[in-house]
Amino acid sequence: MMKPTYFNDYSIPLITLLLCLIAHIGIAQQANVNLDYNPQKDTEGLNPFSAPLNSPEVHDDQTVTFRLKAPKAQEVKLAGGALLTGLGRGNEQVPFTKGEEGIWTLTVGPLRPDMYAYHFNVDGMQITDPSNTYAAFTAMPPYSQLIVHGEGPAYYDAKDVPHGNVTRHVYSSEVTKGERELYVYTPPGYDPKQSYPVLYLGGGSGELPSNWVYDGRVNFILDNLLAEGKAKPMLIALPNNQVIHRNHPQHAELTFDLFEEELRRHVIPLVDENYSTIKTPQGRAISGLSMGGRHSMFIGFRSLDLFANFGILSAGDVDAETTLADFLNDPEVNQKVDYLFVGQGTEEAKGFFGGRVQALIDALENHQIDHEYYVGGHGGHDWATWRHLLHERFLPNLWKDL
Repeated sequence: MMKPTYFNDYSIPLITLLLCLIAHIGIAQQANVNLDYNPQKDTEGLNPFSAPLNSPEVHDDQTVTFRLKAPKAQEVKLAGGALLTGLGRGNEQVPFTKGEEGIWTLTVGPLRPDMYAYHFNVDGMQITDPSNTYAAFTAMPPYSQLIVHGEGPAYYDAKDVPHGNVTRHVYSSEVTKGERELYVYTPPGYDPKQSYPVLYLGGGSGELPSNWVYDGRVNFILDNLLAEGKAKPMLIALPNNQVIHRNHPQHAELTFDLFEEELRRHVIPLVDENYSTIKTPQGRAISGLSMGGRHSMFIGFRSLDLFANFGILSAGDVDAETTLADFLNDPEVNQKVDYLFVGQGTEEAKGFFGGRVQALIDALENHQIDHEYYVGGHGGHDWATWRHLLHERFLPNLWKDL
């Protein structure tokens, strides 16, 4: 009988070691080696690098365990609108239990497979999860990201399909008097000899352009739709639609004019000069979430010389009949607009944001303006909704007439 081969001086057969290595090729648990669909599943029994604990730990039954080492804390709670919505808790924060060595723990769920933003509340102070390597960099204080996996990659995950590229452009703006950034997604097989339609996609009050990549996963969503033959190749430009401090007392009065000027003077010219684009309203779309949806509505509807396609995500206006009067009363509006989509999440439709969206829908219907209205998904006013709206309706229905 052949004797087992041993590795160095350890009494471990080499074949056993190799099997262990093969078993761990699909590394997860915040190893950040691959773009895993289940990065917070404990597959190796290791803590994230430099972290004192493993948190969050996502189990295959979609329950989640959070841990925090805070020996001197008096109270620890789980906070964050997106996660509390997913748990059906509304705004009710969930308390942890303190154990040995000052380690606080909490297990919640099960949760639907998705990505959820959350915070910890420690003695009244909001913090990110210090053991979680997935934290969002935004135009507001950062939050931690929980990724609850299903049985395989989701529609927003990196799959083994052709991938497009995301390029960061830095330019000088005469509008904001400084250096700004713009991201552009080009589809797989981008050919500069071919002309492509362009979607200009904006963020919300607390978002930066990169959030559409890291939270919205818009590049992976479109990669997967293209691979399935469910969308047309397009460019996606992700401008920074923060053009004035969000807490400025005149934000509402100033932001729309400033961002329109930014689009006309810098953003659209930069994209058209650096990429092969369709330079007509029919070849351009403007969309955005929340504040970006209002930018798309208030700027886009008065800029029919630039845009013929619109995606209003989780946005509207209770005074739409007045604020959008020129658009609503244009007798040729249905000839000028190719596609107008309005969407929101199932949970947010029940509250304040739902009222604003419904007012917009009522105005569009009163004036017999062609549009698609969709309420879906399980999210509230959060990224679960905006990813869902893009994937389920907006991106597949863009450019059908091109």
